Amino acid sequence: MILLTELHYHPPAALFAELQRADGILLEAHEHYRKQTYRNRCLIRTAQGVQPLTVPVLDGNRAEKVSVSAIEIDYRQNWIHRHWRTLQTAYGNSPYFEYYADYLHDIYVSKPALLFDLNQQFLRLLLKCFRITLPLHLTTEYHARYPAQPSADNSGLFTTQLIADRRDWLTPKATSKPSEPDTPAASALVRPYPQVFGPGFEPGLSVLDLLFSQGPAAGRYLQ
Repeated sequence: MILLTELHYHPPAALFAELQRADGILLEAHEHYRKQTYRNRCLIRTAQGVQPLTVPVLDGNRAEKVSVSAIEIDYRQNWIHRHWRTLQTAYGNSPYFEYYADYLHDIYVSKPALLFDLNQQFLRLLLKCFRITLPLHLTTEYHARYPAQPSADNSGLFTTQLIADRRDWLTPKATSKPSEPDTPAASALVRPYPQVFGPGFEPGLSVLDLLFSQGPAAGRYLQ
């Protein structure tokens, strides 16, 4: 199975549960950018509750008419400092924040011009953190539906593999897109784990919350 997904900014942990069952990743590179999605935001848990972190983009008013791979980050705003300070405050006392902090910080301070590049760098890092080794490809054009995709196996021959379309499967708001019959419920894919702030377990957070809490054992909480 090839998992087709948009690129997120520190995506929810449920995405990595799906990736553990995939044979490859296909990133949507030719859709029009959509605002108020996980493409430029993530959710973390702080002492004040769940808080969104949003990457500002240039020309936000016209962003939805621009290809997602062309969206530029707005560095006129001091968002890197705000995000990093918030992550430090929320997770500085978690068991594994310091273990991963330098790798994350290096990507932030490199200041990629494009949101697509920033998200792709973070995704590749997170895949390494979860020890997920999968071939990763970008779409070459936009298709509303992907029933199958030709792909090369180790022998160099082409086979047809089913594509599981998970575009806009994870969203911070209610969606009008009907669920596919075989689309799993995101809430069922991540087992409760000890979080820094409680009481109770808060589902749907960025995968960073799980990673900082459980470190190398994080994959055990993905169904």
